[in-house]
Amino acid sequence: MRGRRYQTGGIKKQRGRWVGMWWVDGRRKSRVLGFVSKMSKSSAREAVNRIVAEENAKRETCKAWRFGEFVELVYVPYYSRKWKQSTRENNVNRVNVHLVAAFGERELTGFRRDELQDLLDRKVKDGLSFSVVDHLRWDMKQVFDMAVAEGHIERNPALLLFTPRDAKRPVHRVMTMKEVQIYFGALERRERLIAKLAVIAGMRPGEIFALTWGRMTAAYADIRQRVYRGMIDTPKTENSMRKAALSEGLLAEIETWRMMAVETCAEAWVFPSERMTPLSKDNCWRRSMHPALAKVGLEWATFQVMRRTHATLMKALGVDGKLVADQLGHTLDVNQNVYTQSPVEIRQAAVNQLEKSLQVM
Repeated sequence: MRGRRYQTGGIKKQRGRWVGMWWVDGRRKSRVLGFVSKMSKSSAREAVNRIVAEENAKRETCKAWRFGEFVELVYVPYYSRKWKQSTRENNVNRVNVHLVAAFGERELTGFRRDELQDLLDRKVKDGLSFSVVDHLRWDMKQVFDMAVAEGHIERNPALLLFTPRDAKRPVHRVMTMKEVQIYFGALERRERLIAKLAVIAGMRPGEIFALTWGRMTAAYADIRQRVYRGMIDTPKTENSMRKAALSEGLLAEIETWRMMAVETCAEAWVFPSERMTPLSKDNCWRRSMHPALAKVGLEWATFQVMRRTHATLMKALGVDGKLVADQLGHTLDVNQNVYTQSPVEIRQAAVNQLEKSLQVM
């Protein structure tokens, strides 16, 4: 019945008007054609038939996009204009490995919500983390949102997807004050300074290894760049571009390190490699930090743990959450971050408080 109606259309009288009706992709469409007093029944039929003919022609000329080619030719090129290079690499790899590999040859119009949810369920059973599965859920929603916007499908089959509750969530460990002291004591001078910039100043590793002497001031590190996979890049987010307050003890250690540096001009790296390029985070961790920390049982405390430890210990000390967010380059909410800013001098007092608490234990 629906197929016949789609081909020929139908009409009915409604409150003195002719209403045309037809079906498209299983959904009923309708349009007011004119007043009964001014349009004959045959004219109304001709009008709805013209509408249906236009719809049929549109369907015949419309490209039947496959999922894989839509991702490659439409989705990725458009969103790449928005994504940072690092984000693009991660997103494209994730979508290709988990979604295009499964649905690449499928037409966009042929997806059902349940089969997309089934894929998420399978990914959880395969052992993928909550974070990865949740990203896949968002990826599918975004791809199909774009397909709707482009007019290739009428409804988004991924709109109501959810991340399965049994997806494994990582255990976010943090160090205690005592463990931080042991941590610092296990490292050599260079690695200890790197660790302190992460734990006391709350800096990301890419920001630490991208520091130049010209960005190290008398009170803060002016973060305007980062190192990502050996390439100099802009910080992760707009909030990441900040002045990270440095404690008094950190400033003293930085000056000691400066006196030992081979090159201290404004453009010189604070932590250079033997080739005078930015020191590799992975090499530094694998060759120097991990072996030393393994001897004291703290090899699990990665850069992510150090940064998380900063936030946790600052909260335990009662430091205002907005100060911590600004120091880390994170957000609390739009209101606080758009309309409220904390001076770097106040945050310097906060990191001084953290450093002194570590010293008295």
